Amino acid sequence: MAIEYLKRGKSDADRAEDDAKTRAVVEATLKDIETRGDVAVRQLSEKFDNYSPASFRLCQQEIDDLIAQLSDRELADIKFAQEQVRNFAQAQRDSMLDIEVETLPGVILGHKNIPVQSVGCYVPGGKFPMVASAHMSVATASVAGVPRIIACTPPFNGKPNPAVIAAMYLGGAHEIYVMGGIQAIGAMALGTETIDPVHMLVGPGNAFVAEAKRQLFGRVGIDLFAGPTETMVIADETAADAELCATDLLGQAEHGYNSPCVLLTNSRKLAEETLTEVDRLLGILPTADTAKVSWEEYGEVIICDTYDEMLQVADGIASEHVQVMTDRDDWFLENMTCYGALFLGPRTNVSNGDKVIGTNHTLPTKKAGRYTGGLWVGKYLKTHSYQKVLTDEAATLIGEYGSRLCMLEGFVGHAEQCNVRVRRYGGINVPYGEPAPYRDAAE
Repeated sequence: MAIEYLKRGKSDADRAEDDAKTRAVVEATLKDIETRGDVAVRQLSEKFDNYSPASFRLCQQEIDDLIAQLSDRELADIKFAQEQVRNFAQAQRDSMLDIEVETLPGVILGHKNIPVQSVGCYVPGGKFPMVASAHMSVATASVAGVPRIIACTPPFNGKPNPAVIAAMYLGGAHEIYVMGGIQAIGAMALGTETIDPVHMLVGPGNAFVAEAKRQLFGRVGIDLFAGPTETMVIADETAADAELCATDLLGQAEHGYNSPCVLLTNSRKLAEETLTEVDRLLGILPTADTAKVSWEEYGEVIICDTYDEMLQVADGIASEHVQVMTDRDDWFLENMTCYGALFLGPRTNVSNGDKVIGTNHTLPTKKAGRYTGGLWVGKYLKTHSYQKVLTDEAATLIGEYGSRLCMLEGFVGHAEQCNVRVRRYGGINVPYGEPAPYRDAAE
């Protein structure tokens, strides 16, 4: 096996140190929000966003005025993207069926898919107004039938961003707040004097937002750990060139200063040419100040001998976005097991998924793709089981087995729950605290 790194990013130790600093800041901030509520939220907003309105919640007139600032073309584009997201989410929802089956004569088992009753959707927007994130969280929650959807986004250049607010409102948000960062996550999850807490948090964000969700998990549900953007390009010379590879890497590196971007290839020529092309593009990219830091500190170029090695490395990294441009894209689709989302072939790209194509762009990061997929309509649904026993014969049969199995574990009280049914519906005298006797089926 020959796996060579032409370029490496920050070491795991350095990244762990950054994570530890973030954890401490988030823990102290959440405690402050829980203790002081609205006062803490306002002070944090003033400190980090220089924003302190009379009310963080927008009224209907404010929402209408913001939407009116958009052109007809801008509104049409937002509606088009949202329609794609809704259509795919609805198709996913339609695949999730309630079931009811008779597993034995007189024994009915089933499950129902019930929406989470309240959701807080975080839409990033301090550095870039993330219009698309509103579709992914708010509109998908609406398709799932969540009865209370609240949405938070930070101010952009000191005021609400009209496009983000429009996307939230059109997506189906019932309450819209202009606040960002830890204060938004804490307010939605913990509640304040003016904000009722929610049952679940969803949406991507920076490292502080992701860590706040992690610390609040258990007190509320979360969709997944969706931190800073990650991208991987898997390419060979048959389907990609340096321009495509470099563009797809830097297209995600501009998200922030800590966005990992990895090129995985079996071609030294393509790897070296991509390194050169990245340098060229960083000289003309308007967001190069951000993208350059991510590339320098988190960018990696890895050369493998074989496709099997590429597959092994890719699954080990478990990147959020994986752009595959090879002569065997479907082979990667069939065999990859750990990732957020796949973008197959040179005709598509991560931006399609981010903005418009219809799949959800809130995806697992930091190797969470090993155990979870991304946000989708099913994340808003809880599958609850139920059971019914309709006949005396079924109550007796299940009760007898249950009694003996409870006693096998030493749970006498559990066994009596079964025994009382055996006595009542089967007419069988089972002494208190004893297992039900074994009977032949003929009996």
